[in-house]
Amino acid sequence: MDTGEFLFDQGDNADRFYYVVSGQIKLFRATPTGSEKIIEVITPGSTFAEALMFLERPLFPVGAQALTPAEVISINSVNFAAMLKESVDTCFLLLGDMSQRLRGLLREIDELSQYSAISRVAAYLLQSAPQKSDTFELPVPKQVLASRLSVKPETLSRIMKQLVQNEIIQVKGSKIEIIDRSNLKKTADACAVQQDQLQATFHYPHDPRISESE
Repeated sequence: MDTGEFLFDQGDNADRFYYVVSGQIKLFRATPTGSEKIIEVITPGSTFAEALMFLERPLFPVGAQALTPAEVISINSVNFAAMLKESVDTCFLLLGDMSQRLRGLLREIDELSQYSAISRVAAYLLQSAPQKSDTFELPVPKQVLASRLSVKPETLSRIMKQLVQNEIIQVKGSKIEIIDRSNLKKTADACAVQQDQLQATFHYPHDPRISESE
């Protein structure tokens, strides 16, 4: 698949699921205003849409589009479901994988409801950084990252700028360097804290727009 190519659209018949060999695939939902909310970015070694095979008349609840050049294997859901009837071990492996995803979605809902936008951005940067290096490339474009973290692109830009001004990170294009990992971790751990309290703790100038979450 080429960058920007669609694998399927929201509402299409879901007669198969997919395994990503290489590249990145974004799953997204269209909004009534014509924008999109990125639900997940699928990376190599992962499958997606397999849970739909257990529905009677499944439709894809999201669209899928290549973020980068990608190689994807499609698997017929009817044939795979028939195979599951013959393999209890495969059934349990599939259930385990779907359970892990469910836990991840519940954790994301928890973060969206309890964490400020700046905390979510800080947590994402920490998760993306290699253990033995403070410099790394953002794995997705900033616009995609903003949608994934449920903030507006301009809000993400303000947060990045604020972290730079407070000498917590440096940003050069898509390259991030963590200057103060301890302070970045404190920002990420600030769960359910009022934004003015968060700013006072880390000496941020008052900017109520940074708490924006969409």
